[in-house]
This record gives sequence, C-alpha cells and structure tokens, in this order.
Amino acid sequence: MSTILKTITAIAIAFILFTSVDSVIAAPIANLDNGAEIFKANCAACHAGGGNIVRRGKNLKLKTLHKRKVDTEDAIATLVTNGKGIMSAYGDKLTSEEIANVSTYVLQRAEQNWKR
Repeated sequence: MSTILKTITAIAIAFILFTSVDSVIAAPIANLDNGAEIFKANCAACHAGGGNIVRRGKNLKLKTLHKRKVDTEDAIATLVTNGKGIMSAYGDKLTSEEIANVSTYVLQRAEQNWKR
C-alpha cells in the first residue's frame, strides 16, 4: 500500500472515530437527582421503596421488571408515558426529559435492590 493511501486511510479512520466519540459524548445524560424528585412527587405514594401498595405483584423490584419485560430504561419510559391498567399515564404531565430521568432512576434503584 502506498504511503499516500495509508495516510488517507489513517485520516479517514481518525475522522470516523472522533466524530463517533463526539456524538456519544453529546448524548444527554439522565439526571438522577431530578429522577428521584419526580419519583418522590409522582410515584412513591404507590411504589415506596420499589414496592406497590395497590398490587403487590406489580412492584419495581428487578426480578419483577425482568418478568414483566419492563427492564430497560426505554420500556420503563413507555410504561410511565402511557400507563397500564390502573397505573396512570404521565405522558401529558411530565416532559420527555423528566420521564427519561425517572426511568433511569427506577432502573438504577431496582439494580441496587432499592437499597441506598
């Protein structure tokens, strides 16, 4: 391979790597403090400590989230946005950023078994 072709290839690879890293860095990061506040204000009445005072089997424990296939931030966000059964929808009450924050918060707390 010629020196010019090697140089062009190296520049192209560097360009791809640096532009990919920039887009990852620019992605929004969930605000867990905001997620905790949203949870406290909107969810904790029924889901204190990851439980469920209305329907015990529909708690926010990781095992239950896996079983019900609501074990990703996107799946939790969809549930928060649209509600399900007797759970209220919050898509018209919270912004998409707030829903993302509370979804991240719920998943992180579930992964920690709701312990501090």
